[in-house]
Amino acid sequence: MCSYHCTFIKLYIYFLICSFKDVISLDIQADDVYSVLSHPMRLRALILIKQVDELCVCELTHSLELAQPVISRHLAQLKEAGLLQSRRQGLWIYYRINNDIPEWVTRLIQITSDGIASTSPYKDDLVALNKMSDRPNQTCC
Repeated sequence: MCSYHCTFIKLYIYFLICSFKDVISLDIQADDVYSVLSHPMRLRALILIKQVDELCVCELTHSLELAQPVISRHLAQLKEAGLLQSRRQGLWIYYRINNDIPEWVTRLIQITSDGIASTSPYKDDLVALNKMSDRPNQTCC
């Protein structure tokens, strides 16, 4: 009986530790958020993703008129800061706002998007995206 309880307690502690590690990994610092958003292209990419919900690299490359390696580097920095999450579909990677960011970051992104989405260059980015002739339907180019 003791063996069963000891095993149960060990498993329970293990799951608590794993859960705690997840919480720690989601800890986003304000200076990191503002630092990563201080670059105009990262801010443009984030606002465009916020407006559309999810985009692949090829859509961002077209809309922002930047080379794929440059876009990928900016996306990696946004993801490293915890603002974006990605999913792979075949050869393509899609990016979206991280669902697990703290509420204050969600509000910051929403307020920023509401305030600047209708101004240049942000509105121009959305127009360019909507004019993309070979835009993928979640299967990418």
